[in-house]
Amino acid sequence: MQVLVVGGGAREHALVWALSQSPIVDAVVATPGNPGIAAGAHCLSFDDAMESLDSFDLAVIGPEAPLVDGLADEMREQGLAVFGPSAAAARLEGSKAWMKDVLAGAEIPTARHATFTGAQEHAALAYLETLPGLYVIKTDGLAAGKGVLVTESLPDAREAVREYLAGRAFGDAGRTVVIEEGLTGPELSLLVLCDGTLTGVPLAPAQDFKRLGDGDLGPNTGGVGAYSPVPVATDALVQQIMERAVTPTLSRLAAFDIEYRGVLYAGLMLTPEGPKVIEYNVRFGDPECEVVVPRLASDLAVHCAEAATGRLETPVRFRDDACVTVVLASEGYPTAPRTGDLIAGLDSAAATDDDVIVFHAGTARTDAGIVTAGGRVLAVTALGTDVDAARTKAYAAADAISWRGKYCRRDIAAAPST
Repeated sequence: MQVLVVGGGAREHALVWALSQSPIVDAVVATPGNPGIAAGAHCLSFDDAMESLDSFDLAVIGPEAPLVDGLADEMREQGLAVFGPSAAAARLEGSKAWMKDVLAGAEIPTARHATFTGAQEHAALAYLETLPGLYVIKTDGLAAGKGVLVTESLPDAREAVREYLAGRAFGDAGRTVVIEEGLTGPELSLLVLCDGTLTGVPLAPAQDFKRLGDGDLGPNTGGVGAYSPVPVATDALVQQIMERAVTPTLSRLAAFDIEYRGVLYAGLMLTPEGPKVIEYNVRFGDPECEVVVPRLASDLAVHCAEAATGRLETPVRFRDDACVTVVLASEGYPTAPRTGDLIAGLDSAAATDDDVIVFHAGTARTDAGIVTAGGRVLAVTALGTDVDAARTKAYAAADAISWRGKYCRRDIAAAPST
């Protein structure tokens, strides 16, 4: 089987890494890929990949933007099996307001919320006054994982609403905002394989870290670390989430004549009243992918192919080992990251332990070597007998890598939720 992976970040590197190990896969090609992916797989430009679609048996689409733009539909129209939802289904991530409507229509637990457009600034500011003191402001459209403000400051919340609605913060993506009552409790990420039917297959839960600084301080980011398994995520809790959130969501989509094929990411808050849906993403989470996929004991290629063709049959199995990933970021991330700094120690990091994998997120190859090319640069991932062992390995490898201004949180997976 020939597999095409669309994307060029750490998530796609993890997917290529896993797919390449499958006995049913002859070759994996990535578009556009990155230097880490290119070390073990062929990379093509997007135009070249689209021109050669008939040479592939399966496409796995990594990022959200091409899914929202309808790439899965375009590929399916050309006869390719695609692991990734249609543009209609991808609205779950492409429009937070529509996602909230889906939740309401299916009576799925979520935060109290309201939606406002640019012409409703006064009403939006008035709604803030009705909330109890933890404010969540979200862009309706895509904002690369950064269009969310969580604050206890009413003045900061007001300013964010004004900036979003005026288009000054995130352009058109923010001209419609969803304002939510803040929830409290541990967060949980549950990735679910879907094959177009109403029955999803949950993968191992993970927990990610979105705030830039230790102790969950600082600005929201696209994610700076993750771990799996999560002690609080028992089989009973996963079953509860499937029954109260995921299955009703798939049923609600079916009522709109929308089938979902790919992976559905449920971002949840485990509140005192029970799990509530914070968001849906329509692809593997990043960095959750980097800790869930390495733990798979079954064949990712088989699961993706079955989901793409509407027949999930093969049981999903996971290793007992834990996995931790630590994201190494550039100075200035997430607002104004430095780029172009030469990275040292990549080979040394990979050699620290056989259970260490360094996934490239934002890198480029130059004559001088591999340099930083984004805010999130590397996802240093390690397997271990438990979370503590995996964490120790991940940080040892992360510390072997250096460049000017390298930054990472030091408390990833330090206190797993119980």
